[in-house]
Amino acid sequence: MERHDFGFDATGPNGGSVCFEPLTPVAFLRRSAVVHRDRPAVVDGDDQWTYGELWDRARRLAGLLRSRGVEPGDRVAAVGSNSQLLLLAHYAVPLAGALLVPVNVRLSVAELAYIVDHSGARIVLADRELADLAGEVAAAASGGPAVLAEDEVEAGLASATPSEEPVVAETAPLSINYTSGTTGRPKGVVYHHRGAYLQALAMAFHNELRADSVFLWIVPMFHCHGWCLTWGVTAAGSLHLCQRKVDPAEIWRHVRERGVSHAAAAPTVLTAMAAHPDAAPPSRPIRITTGGSPPSPALLSRLAELRVDITHAYGLTESFGPVMLCEWHPEWDALDAAARARLKARQGVGNVIAQRPRVIDGGGHDVPADGETTGELVLRGNDVMLGYFDDPEATRAAQVDGWFKTGDVGVMHPDGYVELRDRSKDVIISGGENIASVEVEQAIAGCPGVLEVAVVGAPDDRWGERPVAFVTAEPGVEIDPAAVIAHVRNLIAPFKAPREVTVVEELPKTATGKIQKFLLREQLWTGQKRRIGT
Repeated sequence: MERHDFGFDATGPNGGSVCFEPLTPVAFLRRSAVVHRDRPAVVDGDDQWTYGELWDRARRLAGLLRSRGVEPGDRVAAVGSNSQLLLLAHYAVPLAGALLVPVNVRLSVAELAYIVDHSGARIVLADRELADLAGEVAAAASGGPAVLAEDEVEAGLASATPSEEPVVAETAPLSINYTSGTTGRPKGVVYHHRGAYLQALAMAFHNELRADSVFLWIVPMFHCHGWCLTWGVTAAGSLHLCQRKVDPAEIWRHVRERGVSHAAAAPTVLTAMAAHPDAAPPSRPIRITTGGSPPSPALLSRLAELRVDITHAYGLTESFGPVMLCEWHPEWDALDAAARARLKARQGVGNVIAQRPRVIDGGGHDVPADGETTGELVLRGNDVMLGYFDDPEATRAAQVDGWFKTGDVGVMHPDGYVELRDRSKDVIISGGENIASVEVEQAIAGCPGVLEVAVVGAPDDRWGERPVAFVTAEPGVEIDPAAVIAHVRNLIAPFKAPREVTVVEELPKTATGKIQKFLLREQLWTGQKRRIGT
């Protein structure tokens, strides 16, 4: 059949169509300000705003930023918790034509100052509780950014002139999200409007958000924009219920008093929720998306008793948050608990707007879909970053044949679902055998009394390295390390079992609740010539 171009010119900045409108996540608030104008949009403590008011406040904050010297293309950093101000900034900063730089408030002043300097932020927005921290960061930064704290914002909104800069191109930069920097200086991951728009829709779709949904903010908004749910919740017209500090007691209070229906949280938060004395089945079931290590069968069982349905997802800062999720098949409900847990622990398939993920070998070829052959997970598509800000070398190094290299080791199952076996840096090589720390952790997690676990490689004169475990105990429980080792040996190959189990009060974690294994490794490898898995 002869091909035709139909006489349209698609080479222009807007695709050649006068009806074309560049995609931007800000459009979701513009729409909800009409459709859901008088319905509650945000609750933060005693404060509450409708969607109509949120849209007005966002445009006024954009005008306030412009009056303070912010020009299109400038960067605005935000030192905020899960607050109304940080949520507002997700709309106001792009409305001002600037790039939002949400920072991890648990980093040190020196680390935060580096991010502010590296991004070239002109202004630092700050929650009222974090105004002093923002002041210290601004003082330590060489660029001399001004601080605009929450109370000052509120005082200036009434008289601010509403402003709205048009989005010229949907692939233009929207924000810069900095990685955790566990292996060096944090890298600035540049998001674009198109990716954030599509990812927000994917999150609203997969979480089944609706206008009567109540989304409790547990996952940090500063982490991948709360997995792009800062925009996805708005797209659905749902209620943003802000919680400025992660506290299991407060989570259960909100569940009881506000009818929470949705949330996103790290596995460590789920563990704390399930073990809290206030935990009780709510009148309304709760749907929670989680990332990181797969929830243990015991945790899934406990959460099911509490009417909490878990969706396991996978993503990185570079992929706008969850790029894959374990999409559930109704027929799996008929399986026994152990089988359901095994399926739910898989990272799954690409989300509705993602390209199909691949698992490749060292030569760049797809590994067999046998659930056994390991390779590196690679990604591409609309929900992959533009690149690392001001770091072309790192951007090039992160790609292979147009695919983003995640650094995660996994297998492809025959049904097309991906299951991660480990981070490439977390694989333990003992006597030439690869040991997946996740597999060992799953075995330990089922041991009575174990609350959390992390398995890393320790130096070994004979085998190169050996697996060791760090565990925390459930309240009031004493853990016998020998019993843990015996438990694991009954479940997996003996050579994979840890030879040492250390009981600790708390495991080191990132701001998003992920266990920082590199800190545990550093304890074990200090002074050693070789550092495997770092």
